[in-house]
Amino acid sequence: MADIKQIERDPRWLPHALDMQGQRMQFVQVSRDVLSQPPFLADFKPEGAAGAAWLSFDQVRALKPETGPLHFIFHSAFCRSTLLVRALEAQGISAGLAEPGIIAQLAGAGAGAGAGAGAGAGTEAASLVKPVCDLLSRPWGQGEAVFVKPTNHANMLIPALLDARPDASAVLMTNDLAPFLRSVSRRGLMGRRWGRQLYLELMGYAGMDLGMDAREQFSMTDLQAATVGWFMSQRLFANLLAGPQGKRLRVLDGDRFNSDRADTLEAVFALAGMNVPPEKIAAIVDGPRFRSHAKLGGDFSPGAGNVAPDAPPPIVEEEIAQMQQWIGMVAQQAGLKVPLTQTLF
Repeated sequence: MADIKQIERDPRWLPHALDMQGQRMQFVQVSRDVLSQPPFLADFKPEGAAGAAWLSFDQVRALKPETGPLHFIFHSAFCRSTLLVRALEAQGISAGLAEPGIIAQLAGAGAGAGAGAGAGAGTEAASLVKPVCDLLSRPWGQGEAVFVKPTNHANMLIPALLDARPDASAVLMTNDLAPFLRSVSRRGLMGRRWGRQLYLELMGYAGMDLGMDAREQFSMTDLQAATVGWFMSQRLFANLLAGPQGKRLRVLDGDRFNSDRADTLEAVFALAGMNVPPEKIAAIVDGPRFRSHAKLGGDFSPGAGNVAPDAPPPIVEEEIAQMQQWIGMVAQQAGLKVPLTQTLF
């Protein structure tokens, strides 16, 4: 088992999970090649007992790791954010961490509420945000930055993460409503359930008055609830851009990224204060990251079997069109242009 000094200095020992009752944090040992492959880091399981270790919260707060540049990719889901962080996993330039479980765990423990939550688990979790950010920022190679893409279910934690690292920049990644809803629909029952969960989640910390009573909200269709969740994500991002941390944030459209990959990477690196030569960016774009499925792995090419299927049935497309029209009216009343305009480049 690794000793505490080894965990402190080695970026391969990632903070992974919380045990709030036991007041301890789990670390798992992750090799570099794991960063470029599915599944998400939250789902990583060490091969044996030697690949995991627990430290008390007091021990974690006492760690003094050698920190490095840390930046974030926040997103509204189903907008190619996983592909972007996989592309940023480029040895010699930067490390890309796709959905480390510790951030979702901090959000679930109430860290986003900060000290305002009073005594208890939320305050305890909030005190761990800065130590976790510093641990995640440890360089994987000399001169490398670290880009972290949390799950969108931890977006309530965005202000706390940015406060913990005033040197960090962040991309707010999103896309239009239609491709978002198509992605929800393609996932069948679980996708539609996910859309309702997203709605409930965002109403809990970034909610708005929809002019509906509880009965009307219960009567919403699955895609209607997902639409409201998508809209509240846009509204959350807009409020962040208008706030004191806004100067460190830029909006990226997922479809624009897909069509302008080199320009996107150049802009992300520039936002992070990095001057990466064009030939190195070209090598990333022409390399394996864009030839494999970011979430499933394997060949991502026509006929490979894991390429996104055709458009949903006409009746679903009809509902999506209705949702676009409806949320457009909601956005107009709220004084918000959606989706947010790209500002990254």
